[in-house]
Amino acid sequence: MTNFVCTNVVNYKRQKNHSITLLMNRKLLIVGSILGILGIILGAFAAHGLEKLIDNDALASFETGVRYQIYHAFFLLFLGNTSLISIKLKKMIFYVVILGVIFFSGSIYGLATNELSNFNFKAIALITPIGGLLLIIAWVMMLIGLLKAKGD
Repeated sequence: MTNFVCTNVVNYKRQKNHSITLLMNRKLLIVGSILGILGIILGAFAAHGLEKLIDNDALASFETGVRYQIYHAFFLLFLGNTSLISIKLKKMIFYVVILGVIFFSGSIYGLATNELSNFNFKAIALITPIGGLLLIIAWVMMLIGLLKAKGD
């Protein structure tokens, strides 16, 4: 009887961990897809709508924000498809990437279109390098996770 209970408890924990893993991977894939879709939309908007409204330097900056957003969409898609990194680390990386993209790309979008807005995005320009640092940290976290992965 004791063995039966222990076996069921172990099986329940495995199923629960598997469900948590699937949910986290699903979240990574969904958010990565959304970031990619939004990146393409913003890139098209920059190429076809903003070019007449902002100067070339601002347009180049906006495109940099789009490029890094799409890089990190692919980053999340990769992360959601690998089993080499623990779920705990994936979760931490996920939040670091989201904050990094919002701070880095988001602030660049604001700064590039500053002349079109009533809000002065130059007042929050310091979050751009903080966002960049968060994105670098996410890559380092993934590298550490990959280095710690047990090889088969």
